[in-house]
Amino acid sequence: MSAKQLRTIVCLTVVLLLLSFISLNTFAQGGTVSGKVTDKKGNALANATVTLKGTKNSTTTNEQGIFSLTNAPASGTLIISYVGYAKDEIKYTAGKAVNISLEETVAEGDDVIVTGVFDKRKKLESSVSISTLSAKQMAQLAPTSAADLLRNIPGIYVNNARGEIANTVYSRGISANSIDNASGYYYVSMQEDGLPVTNVNYNTDNFLRADITTGRLEAVRGGTASIFGANAPGGIFNYISQTGGSTFAGEARLKFGLEGDGKNPYYRADLNFGGPLSKDKTWTYNIGGFYRVSNGARYPGYPSNNGGQIKANILKAYKSGSLKLYVKILDDKNAQSEFIPSQDWNNPKVMPGLSTTDSYNLPAFSMQIPVNNTGTATFNSKDKYYARDKTFGISWSQNLGSGWTFRNDGKYSAKHVTGSVPAVVTPFATDNVVFYGLPYLLQTGKFGTYTFTDKVNGQTLGTMTVVPGPTGISFIPGENNNFPGANIQPNSLFFLPLFYQDFHIKEFMDQFTFSKKLKNMTFNFGGFYANSKMERIGGQEDDGVGVGTLEDQPHLVDITLHGLFDNQNYQITDPNGFMDVGRGGITTSDGTKSQLALFLGHNWNLTSKLNLDWGLRYEATHIFGSNVPVSRDPRQNDPTWGGRDGNPLTVYDNGGGIAGAALPFDETVNTFSFSAALNYKISNTMAVYARYSNGNKAPELNNYFSATSDFLIKSINTTAQNIQQVEAALKVKNAKTTLNITPFYSVLDNVPNLQFAFQDSLGNNYNPPTQYAKYRTYGVELEGSYAFTNNFSISAQATIQNSKAVEYKTWIASGKAPQNDVLVDYSGNETDNNAKLMFGISPSYTTKKFFAAINYYYLGSRQANVPNAFKLPAFGQVDLSLGYDISKRVCLQANINNVFNKYGVLGWSGPGGFPAALNRQGFTPEFIAANPDAVYATQGSMPRAYFLTASFKL
Repeated sequence: MSAKQLRTIVCLTVVLLLLSFISLNTFAQGGTVSGKVTDKKGNALANATVTLKGTKNSTTTNEQGIFSLTNAPASGTLIISYVGYAKDEIKYTAGKAVNISLEETVAEGDDVIVTGVFDKRKKLESSVSISTLSAKQMAQLAPTSAADLLRNIPGIYVNNARGEIANTVYSRGISANSIDNASGYYYVSMQEDGLPVTNVNYNTDNFLRADITTGRLEAVRGGTASIFGANAPGGIFNYISQTGGSTFAGEARLKFGLEGDGKNPYYRADLNFGGPLSKDKTWTYNIGGFYRVSNGARYPGYPSNNGGQIKANILKAYKSGSLKLYVKILDDKNAQSEFIPSQDWNNPKVMPGLSTTDSYNLPAFSMQIPVNNTGTATFNSKDKYYARDKTFGISWSQNLGSGWTFRNDGKYSAKHVTGSVPAVVTPFATDNVVFYGLPYLLQTGKFGTYTFTDKVNGQTLGTMTVVPGPTGISFIPGENNNFPGANIQPNSLFFLPLFYQDFHIKEFMDQFTFSKKLKNMTFNFGGFYANSKMERIGGQEDDGVGVGTLEDQPHLVDITLHGLFDNQNYQITDPNGFMDVGRGGITTSDGTKSQLALFLGHNWNLTSKLNLDWGLRYEATHIFGSNVPVSRDPRQNDPTWGGRDGNPLTVYDNGGGIAGAALPFDETVNTFSFSAALNYKISNTMAVYARYSNGNKAPELNNYFSATSDFLIKSINTTAQNIQQVEAALKVKNAKTTLNITPFYSVLDNVPNLQFAFQDSLGNNYNPPTQYAKYRTYGVELEGSYAFTNNFSISAQATIQNSKAVEYKTWIASGKAPQNDVLVDYSGNETDNNAKLMFGISPSYTTKKFFAAINYYYLGSRQANVPNAFKLPAFGQVDLSLGYDISKRVCLQANINNVFNKYGVLGWSGPGGFPAALNRQGFTPEFIAANPDAVYATQGSMPRAYFLTASFKL
C-alpha cells in the first residue's frame, strides 16, 4: 500500500469517527424484558436473536440462553430466531421473565452470525458473505474430514483426496500453490470457538476434527476476514462447540461403514452429554468426543485412521455475563493417500493393474533411523501422521453497563506431530542415473550388476548392469527382467523414501474486544496476541531411500550389487529394504512466531434501512529462530569406511549427516488492512450490500524453515502478499425462500512461485531463483433454498468465476546445468485448479420421523498448471442420506458417499517418475502434444463408501 493510500484511509477513518461521535444520542427511557431461550429439551441456545416486533430493537442470548432487552414498551411481541430452529413469536409484559422454547428444523432460519461481523446480527442485516451449517445439517452428512464439510459452501474449493488430513481449502481463487496439499490453508483461518486451531498455519487440519460436540459451523469468504482473521484474508471457518443446557441431555452415535467401494471396514463411536452443575442451573457442563478405527478408502495393510478426541467445557452464566472454561485432548493417527499412476490427458484413467482403492504407503515396520550425528529416532510406519493436542481455554463475556461489553477468548495448547511416511511416491526407473545417484552409489564408484528381489515372496524381479563409459553411464537390463507394472514404466519401482518429521508447537493466543453500543451504532476495538514456539526435526529431507513394486500395497525390494571392478558382493539395502539410511542428514529448526494485532470496527445505522460498517487492522508478525543445516558425512567417500556397523560391504548404513552452524533468522512484517461496506435493507425480506477490502498475508514460519543455507536466508521474501477484494450482494429471505447473489473481484499480488529443486546432469540438486506472481479472479456466488411444501425443499449453491495469472514466470529445467535453464513467461494464462463453475444442489424430504436427501456436487474443468498444458476434467459426485426415527430416542441413518463411484481428478503429478514428476509447472502444452500416451499420476475423490449410524438420545 502506498503512502498516499494510507493517508487517504487514515483521513477517512478520522472523518468517520468524528461523524459517529457527533451523532451520539442518549438512550430513551423504557422498560426491560428478560428471559431465556432453549430448545425443546431445555438446552440453552446461545446467540439466539430476540427482536421487539416492528422495531430494530434487538439483542442476543448469552451462553446460558439468557437475554435482557431494554427500551421496551410495557407490553408487546418478541420475535425469537436461531439457526436450525423455527422462528417463534411470544407476547410479553415488561418486568416479567419470558421463557421461549424453539422447535428444531433442518431448514436454515434467519440466524444470528458471530463470525466475521462487527456485532452479532442477522444475515439479512449483515454485509458479510457468510454461510452456516447447523448441528442437525452436519449430522445428516458423512464427511471425510472437517474440511469436507466446506464443500457445501459457495466459493469454497476443497481437495479431500488425501483423506482425513492434508486437505486443501481456499476461496474465490485465492489459491496460489495450494494444489500441492502442502499449504492448503495458507490464506484462510480454521478456527474453533473463535480462535485459530493453530497460529503457525502448518499442517493445520492435523489438529481439527468435527464430531458430535460441534454445534455449528460458520464460514466467511473474503471481506471482513482481513479484519477478524489472524493473517488470513481469504476466509474464516469457525467450528463452534456445544455447551450444556438447563436439563441433562446427551446423544450417543455408533457408526459402521465400508470405505474403499465397500471393501474396508470403518468403526466409530461419538458421545456427547451435558446439563446443569448447580441447583440454580447457572453452572452447566458439556463433555463429548469420538473414537474411530478405519482401514480407510485406500487400505495400506494396517488401519489408515485410528484415534480420537475428548472435548469438555464448564460454563458459569450470571446476570451480567458468562465465563467458560474448556479443554480438548486429541490423539489421532492418519494416513495420507498417494497419487495413482494414470494415462490419457483428456480423460484420465487409472493404469491397468491398479485401482482407485490402491494404497502406496509403506508396509508395516518399525526401525531406528539416525538423526545426524546426535542420536536416533523411531520410524514406525503404522504411526503415519501421529497428532497430539492438549488445549486449555477460557472465554469470558462481561456486560460493563452503559452499553459497554467486554469479551476475552484465550487458550494455551501443546501440540506434537510425528510423521513416519513416504512422500512423492512416483515410479522410479532403475535404468536412470537418478536411481543410483540419489542414494550416493555412483558417487562412491558402485558400478556393476544390481539384483532386485521382492522381500515378501523372494522372487527375483530382475537385474540392471551399470557401467561407466567415455560418453556417460550405460544401463543394461537383464534378459529375464520381470518388474511389476511394466506397462506403467519399464524396469521401475515405486519411490518410497523415509520422510520423518517430529515437531512440537507450544502456543498461547488471546483476543479481547471492547464494545460500546449506542442508539444507532456500535464500536468495537480490541487486540489479538499469539506466541507460537515450534521445534522441528526433518520435514524437508528423507532419511533413507526405499523402493517397492508397482502394485497395491507395494512390496519393499532387496537390492544387492556384484562389483564391476573389485568382484565384491555388496548389500545395498538394509534388512527392512532401505538404501542410504541417514542420507545427507536431517535439518533441525526452531522458531517463534509472535503476532500482535490491533483492530477497530464501527457499525453505524445511518438510517433505519442503511447501515455502514468499516474496520481497520494493524498486524505485526515477528518471526525469529534458526535452522541447523547438515552436510553428508565425508567419510562415505572413503571406500574402506564401513559405516555404522564397520563393514564396507553393507552399504546401506554409510549415510549420515554432520550438523553445521545454526543459521539465525529474525524478521518483522507490519501490515495494515481495511474493510468497509454499506448494507441497505430494501424491505423485511430483501437487502443489498457492497464491500471493499484490502488485506495482507505475511510470510509464515515454514517459509523460514525452508531456508537451509546462508544464501536462502538472505533470499527470503519478507514482503507481505496483498489481497484486494470487492464484493456486492443481493439477499432475499422470506417464509419459503432464501437467496444470496454475491458478485466478487479479487487480486492477489507478490506471490512467490512454488518451484521444486532442479537436478543437473550429475544428479546434484539446486534451487532456481524465485519468481513472483500476481493473480486476478472475478465471479459470482449463488446460494439459496426453496421450500415447496412443509416436507419438501431444495437448497443449492454455485460459483461462477474466471481466474487469470496476470503476472507469472517459471523456470523450465534443462537437466544439465543452471545456466541452461529457461525462464518462461506465462502471464495472461488461466490460473491452475480454479474451476469456472462449481455447484451443489440438495433436494430433501422430511417428515416427523423420516428424512431423505440427495447431495450432488459438481466441479468444472480446471487448468492443470499455469502454462495451461492440459485441463483436469469436470466431474460430479452424488451422495445419499436417509434417516428414520424409530422412537423419540432412537434414530437410524444410512449414507452412501459417491453413489456412482466417480473418480474425480483433484490433483496430479507429471510423467517421468521421480524427480521430474514434481515440477508441475514445468510441463508445457508442447510436451503434452508430443507425449499423448505418457504415464503420469493423479489424485482423486474418495471411492464409494457406505455408512450406517445408530443415534441414541440420552
